[in-house]
Amino acid sequence: MNGSRLSSENLHATSVAIDGRAVLLSGPSGSGKSDLALRLLDRGFRLVSDDRTIVRKEGGMLVASAPDTIRGKLEVRGIGIVDVPPAEDTAVALVVELTGTMERLPDDSRERTILGIAVPLVSIDATTASAPSKVAIALDRLGLAV
Repeated sequence: MNGSRLSSENLHATSVAIDGRAVLLSGPSGSGKSDLALRLLDRGFRLVSDDRTIVRKEGGMLVASAPDTIRGKLEVRGIGIVDVPPAEDTAVALVVELTGTMERLPDDSRERTILGIAVPLVSIDATTASAPSKVAIALDRLGLAV
């Protein structure tokens, strides 16, 4: 190994995009990543990748894409794997951590560093009816401009 810095990473995250900005939905298996993605598709988001997302550094930003084997595939529990029109590679603007533990008034300055780039981070309970609205608000309010 030549000691060069990593330029891509395969993350356990579902990613969706709207208006050229991607949101990474992270959390353990069963936390609701695919379900929340499905609900975001109903709000006009497009699927980048379900369950695994390749994130690579391009210049000063991160770009999300799907592994070839799962591009355009979304797991819908109780139904199976369905085909959806995939979004192309999209700049990462926000990370959403799926959790059942919520702070009432969280700090707006939370971030997750991926490949040396800081991305705004919010925590959302994917099981709530308001989760898709919260993702959209967080993207508008806190997401990186691209």
